[in-house]
Amino acid sequence: MAAPRAAEYSAVRTGLNHLAMSVGVFLGATLLILGGAAAFGNPESASPRIDLALFPPGQKPKPVPGGQTDEPSNPSTAVYFGDGEIDPLLEAAASTDPLALGTLNGATDLAASVVIPRSLPKAPLPGLFERTSFGDLPRVGADGVTPAQAYARAFIPNGQPRVSLIVGGLGLKASHTLAAINDLPPEVTLSFVPYADDLQVWIDKAREAGHETLIELPMEPYDYPNVDPGPQTLLTSATAQENTRRLNVLLGRTTGYFGVTNYQGAKFVTDRRALMPVLSAVSARGLVFVHDGAATRSAFSESAAASKTQVFAADRILDAEPSADAIDRELLQLEALAVQKGKALGVGFAYPVTIEQFRLWTAELKAKGYQLAPASSFAEVKTTPPTSAGQARP
Repeated sequence: MAAPRAAEYSAVRTGLNHLAMSVGVFLGATLLILGGAAAFGNPESASPRIDLALFPPGQKPKPVPGGQTDEPSNPSTAVYFGDGEIDPLLEAAASTDPLALGTLNGATDLAASVVIPRSLPKAPLPGLFERTSFGDLPRVGADGVTPAQAYARAFIPNGQPRVSLIVGGLGLKASHTLAAINDLPPEVTLSFVPYADDLQVWIDKAREAGHETLIELPMEPYDYPNVDPGPQTLLTSATAQENTRRLNVLLGRTTGYFGVTNYQGAKFVTDRRALMPVLSAVSARGLVFVHDGAATRSAFSESAAASKTQVFAADRILDAEPSADAIDRELLQLEALAVQKGKALGVGFAYPVTIEQFRLWTAELKAKGYQLAPASSFAEVKTTPPTSAGQARP
């Protein structure tokens, strides 16, 4: 038998064998280098190294209330009304380290460094109500703080023309009320119908979202009773005692409002005899009266002065014609008034188109050079404690 021949390897097989040996040698050398570095190397000598931190060492991020990411969480120290009443706050700020104050929106002035919380405290606040057969009625606190001061949204003017909005007729239709609460900025003031179901729930939701609130008082129109504003309407034919009783019924329906406003009432507000006792009662409870400005003639000016009641009126009704184009035209007029007078107040009803146009308009205000302000900033309420209910110290 012939002897067998030795097997011959192909070129491909030979190449693969060489590649495998090369990889093995490379891996072995790499492991030896890494092992030596781990055993004998100095990790501090490695460079460069950059440490990144979102917060300084030991400092935790601040919680954001209500899931909102665009609002600071630390509260303001005070509530101010009107113009020129932030001096105490600025003096306190000036005595501290300016760098420690921080700024809002890149502003450098001390007024802009004050943080105003989004949410307002739940009502009623201790010491600012009294239990009665009508419900919890507002009252001036023992320290002289009024419900108008305590329940208003804090505001600090920045020197720009300011505009304010009130949306009324809320509480009757849930979808419209929720849209006003959730879609409009917290600086927009919301006004509620006293007959609404779950009225306190709505007030609480509005304040939680940052909106100050008003309660509406049904008042006698010229064509009453053909046009009936509803139960407990304040009437020119009623006695002062009866109108005061009706007022208490309305005020006792809820808590947490800084003032009242009229619903209808074109006839009632022209009758000084009927209006005076109501304004006096409103003033005694530490509230302000906001008029929608609809009456062509009224007894508000003289009655407010005689009763020492804080009364102010809106400059324009913005949705007398409830269409987008008409509302936009009125808003432009409101801007012009704000430039002319320094401030302007407009009112609208809880129509879906009104709420939507207000939402779009307020989103552009800052870029236009206007400041959106709560309606309470129009009140001339003094922070000096009153000597008695409704009467401020000189």
